[in-house]
Amino acid sequence: MAPTGSTTRATPRRGKLDLDPVTVRKARTLARQAGRPIVSLAKQHTTVSVERATLRLAGLSGADADGIPWVNRLLDAVRGDVGLEHGVSLPVWDALVRGEADDLSTLAQKAAAGSVRFRLPEGRDLTRAGAAARKQVGAGIKRVDGRRRERDRLVKRWGDPDHQPWIYLIVATGDIYEDIPQAQQAAREGADVIAVIRSTGQSLLDYVPEGATREGFAGTYATQENFRLMRAALDESSRELGRYVRLTNYASGLCMPEIAALAGLERLDMMLNDSMYGILFRDINPVRTFVDQRFSRQVHARAGIIINTGEDNYLTTADAVEAAHTVTVSQLLNEYFAKEAGLEDWQLGLGHAFEITPELPDSFRMELAHALLARELFPKAPLKWMPPTRHMTGDVFRGYMLDAFFNLAGVMTGQSILLVGMMTEAVVTPWLSDRDLALQNVRYVMNAAGNLHEDFVPAPDGFIVQRARQVVGESIELLERIVEHEGKHGLLEAIADGTFGLMKRPSDAGRGLDGVARKAPGYLNPASEILEEKS
Repeated sequence: MAPTGSTTRATPRRGKLDLDPVTVRKARTLARQAGRPIVSLAKQHTTVSVERATLRLAGLSGADADGIPWVNRLLDAVRGDVGLEHGVSLPVWDALVRGEADDLSTLAQKAAAGSVRFRLPEGRDLTRAGAAARKQVGAGIKRVDGRRRERDRLVKRWGDPDHQPWIYLIVATGDIYEDIPQAQQAAREGADVIAVIRSTGQSLLDYVPEGATREGFAGTYATQENFRLMRAALDESSRELGRYVRLTNYASGLCMPEIAALAGLERLDMMLNDSMYGILFRDINPVRTFVDQRFSRQVHARAGIIINTGEDNYLTTADAVEAAHTVTVSQLLNEYFAKEAGLEDWQLGLGHAFEITPELPDSFRMELAHALLARELFPKAPLKWMPPTRHMTGDVFRGYMLDAFFNLAGVMTGQSILLVGMMTEAVVTPWLSDRDLALQNVRYVMNAAGNLHEDFVPAPDGFIVQRARQVVGESIELLERIVEHEGKHGLLEAIADGTFGLMKRPSDAGRGLDGVARKAPGYLNPASEILEEKS
């Protein structure tokens, strides 16, 4: 008992989980140590997609009669003559300065026909080619800057949603002209973010299709024209509804840098962009992926785009309880890679998911622990909370209930972006009526719960707090093993060992490896130069 006249003060808690700040700093330090060799590796290499993205920023678009983009045709011709090690910029603008063609489009057509040869310029020719390349690519990046300013003006004019989490809904029929009315109707029914998922398999195409597309498989092709059409349609909806409706697509796969550039040019607002998803779930070469993701994130940083990472995917192949720490480790790595590339906290839509087996006792308490841990580790980041998919059985009533628990967990733990779960997951591609019911579920929970996250404080040293601390401890153990792994690139070796998502992906194999080149002395990429200044 305290002496008479004196007062006792409890030590204030550090957030609802009372995480030890020294332990949290240690986790971030280890993530930085694990990530630095990967960044060095990325800086030392280029890829065909990085070079094609540079040509796209310079204004080259269109495709030949077979649908192969001119950026592919031009790059292939340059690579055939002088290789990729010096980049595409010097040979291309040297040819333009020499008068081989009046513009990039004509040069690409002549290159495809074999009527022009490329060289590595020297002396005064090198200086002139470099200046011309910097001027034209720089103009393209200024267009990206202009689209970012345009977004800022429109958000100021129409406003943001007056609630959180933002409601994120997927729309993708395969036909962009069918997607548009569905997206607009979804916005009227309360969706704040519209995601147009890509056609199955597009991530494995080493080119970006051209034009508006009307056929896709479980999604719609990501093309510049499809981006333009949907952004224009959602601007109409934003004007109608008096709030800015955001547009999401996917900057992943073999064309990650190019799609990022097109997203910046067409004012997309969010892009799925994970540092390891393509490696683990699409068997894309790890070096190719890390090089491409760094460049793409530099573009996203410049364009003011929010990235969404893919940690939820780990829990579709690994157990959500046993592998919870791999999600946290990936979030920490994604944070490091993103900030190193110039992204700010408000652009880090780090992913996590509601995927614990429902039959497990205390599963909801454990979901709350994981969700609250992500929220407190990354307090300034717009976290993206993903609904249950792995344990959807086709029982739509059970599925609807699971989604309601997911929505409640999101509200209770202060998530920022909530992807709407579908009761018909694992049954059919959702109908409009399915989306309407799903949105009703979200609206009911958000309205009924209100600001419940303000009142939800787990018991000190209770089940939720202890579980969160356990996950942090396991995350640090895994990061220590990665950092101490034999060899210079511990993260690459951990990926090869199947540490994440139980997928074993060696760094000397996988799709797209032949599209990677180590930079030679004298390498030039004006886009990288400009973006590097930002990051």
